[in-house]
Amino acid sequence: MDNNVFGDGIKKLVLMGIGAVAVTAEKSQQIVDELVKKGEITVEQGKELNQELKRSVKKSFEDVEAAKAEAEEKAADKADELGKKISDMSAEELEKLKAMIKEAESAAKGGDDQ
Repeated sequence: MDNNVFGDGIKKLVLMGIGAVAVTAEKSQQIVDELVKKGEITVEQGKELNQELKRSVKKSFEDVEAAKAEAEEKAADKADELGKKISDMSAEELEKLKAMIKEAESAAKGGDDQ
């Protein structure tokens, strides 16, 4: 059984999260640089803020990666569990399942001509 059933969706979510964090980090750094330029904070304070920002971004990336790994593991576990349940089904149960799947596919495609 393919354990990457949800991999593409999760990957897209991770990339969106990383993109959002990167844009936020870049904008925040621009704001800090502008504050230094205006003299509202010292250069040293600006450096400290930028370092804190870098640590925060790094932690955000790590959190996103951890969440992705956890979601992939859960999806793989569920796929394995489903595969085991299907392999334990009788021929009659499998036929019922196939009919239900076919019905759901037809409904999803709008195949129910009303």
